[in-house]
Amino acid sequence: MSDSAAGYWYSRWLFERSLALLYLVAFLCAANQFVPLLGERGLLPFTRFVRLVPFRESPSLLYFFPTDRAAQTMAWLGVVLSIVALSGYPQAKSTPLAAVVWIALWLLYLSFVNVGQTFYGFGWESLLLETGLFAVLAGSGLAPPNFIFLLMLRWILFRLMFGAGMIKWRGDSCWHDLTCLDFYFETQPIPNSLSWYFHWLPPAVHRGGVVFNHLVELVVPFGYFAPQPIARVAGVLTIAFQLVLIVSGNLSWLNWLTLVLCFATIDDRWLSWLPMTQPTLHAEPAAHRAVVYAFAAVVVFASIRPVRNLLSPAQLMNSSFNTIHFVNTYGAFGSITRTRDEIIIEGTEDPNAGPAAVWREYEFKGKPGDVARRSPQIAPYHLRLDWLMWFAAMYSSARDRWFVELMTHLLQGDPATLGLLRVNPFPDRPPRAVRALLYRYRFTTPDEHRRTGAWWSRELVGTYFPAATLNKGGT
Repeated sequence: MSDSAAGYWYSRWLFERSLALLYLVAFLCAANQFVPLLGERGLLPFTRFVRLVPFRESPSLLYFFPTDRAAQTMAWLGVVLSIVALSGYPQAKSTPLAAVVWIALWLLYLSFVNVGQTFYGFGWESLLLETGLFAVLAGSGLAPPNFIFLLMLRWILFRLMFGAGMIKWRGDSCWHDLTCLDFYFETQPIPNSLSWYFHWLPPAVHRGGVVFNHLVELVVPFGYFAPQPIARVAGVLTIAFQLVLIVSGNLSWLNWLTLVLCFATIDDRWLSWLPMTQPTLHAEPAAHRAVVYAFAAVVVFASIRPVRNLLSPAQLMNSSFNTIHFVNTYGAFGSITRTRDEIIIEGTEDPNAGPAAVWREYEFKGKPGDVARRSPQIAPYHLRLDWLMWFAAMYSSARDRWFVELMTHLLQGDPATLGLLRVNPFPDRPPRAVRALLYRYRFTTPDEHRRTGAWWSRELVGTYFPAATLNKGGT
């Protein structure tokens, strides 16, 4: 088989532009959220992290520039470089220039992930970094893509999909009795505006959806490496699956990036309708081909531990075996929660924060709060605080340091923290006290929705965080 893949020029074009667009989203998230969450006065300051954790264990440019200004500069630089990659200018000029842009994007984003602690502890962070590093091998738009490069992208896609399938097959019993979708749409981290409708689909549709999930995650991935048209069909089936997940919930850019990886399985026969003209292609430079071969050899070696993990009964989910997030192991929703608990943060202006006090609720941008509010579409944008609130509600006995800091920042009326929220019920001055209650949420039935207009119903479970006031030492 030739290592030239002239029949995949449009595939590479679509892959690169789509990846650049997702990088743009990721850097916009960093520009808007990194400082309030992880800045010098954030909930988990990265400045403290870089003092305690050696550089070799978590390399980042922010070790050399540990300031909010540097973090903001890097985030906006990432935005600019993403737009440059999206324009296609580097790819149209030369292979080295394109490689420099992709390396810079990867290095900048690695710098955020490696000091981001729990706020950046998601599988799609490693997925974006791995895919972004592989994109360095994409080459110039004036030469055909290297087929080994396309195979490496398919290898990422295989580990992602098959890993997700195996973690489910080894995990929750509902994946075997086909009932997981009876709960998933209601209990997923951040539902969207269509999740209510998906939840109330007939049970037979839910059962069929689980079967389709198993087919696409456990069987279809082997088709990625088959000749055409099998690889193309496998990619299209995966795209269809990801589109269902996209329209039914908010899973950040996980599904979008999975879809982007699928482009490596689809040849130009199905993509030549794209609105650009393929230039006259020249032979791939010998130096670039040599780099691809060397990179592929490293990938093979680095894949040993992920493959062992895939075959292990004690399979890890979403883990990186190195500090640069190179050739990782993936997986999602090995277990499905049956009920949805939400933490509702409240504040009061009453001097005595007792039973008679009037409490007002803070509202988050994505996660459920007001029962009459329809869940918004957020993805591929990622609301990091909202996601952590979902995790925190699962462990009502835990008190993460970031949550205590969140309550402190609300008592202080910190503008950066309040910027992460949708509604601040105390616009004039901070509350005297704050607390957090735990509620059990469920989707209203169609009849309840017709009568009340509410999308959610909730009942009080108990106190998550007792009433606290501000003193010299904090809360």
